[in-house]
Amino acid sequence: MPKTRADCNTKDLKKWEKNVKAKKWLVCGLSLDKYSRIQGCSTAKQIWDTLQVAHEGTTQVKRTKRTLLYFQYENFAMKDGEIIQEMYTRFTTLTNELKSLKRIIPEEERVENILTRVLPITWESKITAIRKQRILPLSL
Repeated sequence: MPKTRADCNTKDLKKWEKNVKAKKWLVCGLSLDKYSRIQGCSTAKQIWDTLQVAHEGTTQVKRTKRTLLYFQYENFAMKDGEIIQEMYTRFTTLTNELKSLKRIIPEEERVENILTRVLPITWESKITAIRKQRILPLSL
């Protein structure tokens, strides 16, 4: 049962003020659509948790998304007619999404993946030259 204002001491009033201030800051940046999700929340913590689940998903959703993205990473291929910059942008976007979900792929593994499985057979001479030069970072 929440306390009434008359029952609050100085410490309780400070907490209440901090909660009101935090709620204000959280609500100020929300669109009407997002605001409707948190309208029933009474504390800043409830607002934060609701927004976090709405944007990031639950633990199970994150785990499923991480599994799906890693599957896409493992099966990544250069598309027909795609230039190297477009392929590398897609690849980087994919690995960055994995990183945001706490699935970090070391740079050497990413480079090896591109050299051995992503680039088409027409790139074989370039791949051999890269390996001979021992250029590990793939900078395009």
